[in-house]
Amino acid sequence: MPPAVLSAVRVHPVKSLAACAADEAVVEPWGLDGDRRWMLIDGEGRVVTQRQQPRMAQLSARVLPGGGLSLSAPGSKPLRVEVPDPGLLLVAQLHRNKVEVVEAAEAAHAWFSTRLGAEVRLVHLDAPSHRRPVDPAFGLPGETVSLADGFPLLLTTRASLDALNSLIARGVHPDEGPLPMNRFRPNVVVDGTAPWAEDDWKRITIGEVVFRVVKPCGRCVITTTDQRTAERGKEPLRTLALHRRTGKDLLFGQNLIPDGTGVIRVGDPVRVLG
Repeated sequence: MPPAVLSAVRVHPVKSLAACAADEAVVEPWGLDGDRRWMLIDGEGRVVTQRQQPRMAQLSARVLPGGGLSLSAPGSKPLRVEVPDPGLLLVAQLHRNKVEVVEAAEAAHAWFSTRLGAEVRLVHLDAPSHRRPVDPAFGLPGETVSLADGFPLLLTTRASLDALNSLIARGVHPDEGPLPMNRFRPNVVVDGTAPWAEDDWKRITIGEVVFRVVKPCGRCVITTTDQRTAERGKEPLRTLALHRRTGKDLLFGQNLIPDGTGVIRVGDPVRVLG
């Protein structure tokens, strides 16, 4: 088998919006530079994702120099959003955690609210001191994460997706497959492995950056959402429930914590250290 390589890098500037493909990315202690530094919240300060609003898949954000955003949607002119000035911090609820964020300009709130048909606000994760601690059951003291669900990076492999699609093709809903990788919203995609090889990894390098492989990723309803049409189906959750269940978790992909910083690039070798 040829050596494993990094085949794709994806950054999600706004949590739960469409991903941006990149040729390279800077690895920071809490995730890829520009990944999930912004999110939407509702009137109660709770995070809004594709779980509640599948149409978020059809909206996209591009990071601008300085950290601002260019927002775009089908049939709409782009909207430029600047990084808000540090000021009054808002405490938002991100699943079971609280996080301090700063609100964007009113124009951004109106842009999203109009397209989603619900009142939402765009908020920004400001200083590194506002990052959340990684789950201490899996992270080391002082390790943090941005606005990702739980860990700095998510890794998937092409061979495991191919294996999953083969299972879907033999299942109850074969018409829903094959599924593309964007259903799983990874940061890094690896080619050149055996199916499910990542289940046994503990430490890897991508290029010169070392990562700990700390926890399989339990999947949610977002994976059933077509990222182009925002329509939902049954897969892959039905097939994962039959073949990739551990307790209540339906598993696909692995969560990573970087042991250092650096730049990763498409084409970098991926080496398993243990």
